[in-house]
Amino acid sequence: MVPKKIFFTKGVGRHKERLASFEAALRDAGIEKYNLVYVSSIYPAGCKTITKEEGLKMISPGEIVYCVMARQETNEHNRLVASSIGVAIPVEGTQYGYLSEHHPHGETEKVAGDYAEDLAASMLATTLGVEFDSNTAWDEREQQYKMSGKILKTKNVTQSAEGKEGMWTTVISAAVLLDDNGSIHSNQ
Repeated sequence: MVPKKIFFTKGVGRHKERLASFEAALRDAGIEKYNLVYVSSIYPAGCKTITKEEGLKMISPGEIVYCVMARQETNEHNRLVASSIGVAIPVEGTQYGYLSEHHPHGETEKVAGDYAEDLAASMLATTLGVEFDSNTAWDEREQQYKMSGKILKTKNVTQSAEGKEGMWTTVISAAVLLDDNGSIHSNQ
């Protein structure tokens, strides 16, 4: 049951009903047809990142699909919401990485994305024993992480939006985990 493939997606939805707003965000992200099961934030060792389009071809409507999801919503006019998945992948292919979820109010897409990316990288760095000063800016720590030779890549997938009067606004970001044939099934 270890995922072999992963894809990232994001979306925003608006509707007068809260649940319908979430559904619209799932539709915008292209994952509304699946029974989503939320899991915690480990990027499996050796997992290959594929495009959303490739991933969606591998799964069928109604299928149970595992994902790491960040979600935020508001019904306040002009209130800024964001959702972000941070990613940190180690150089060593047999080592797992990290996915982080961040779902703030009042942060721009850039601020939320940098925070989520920093969070994932910091979790991986502590696992790998990489020394860093948590009081330095993300840009400096990012360079420290990469110069350590232990962290290959960091990135984020982030969605933000402003609330509209009389509507719910929902933003989502997700990392969808798959095996070589689609969703992950137990062989037990």
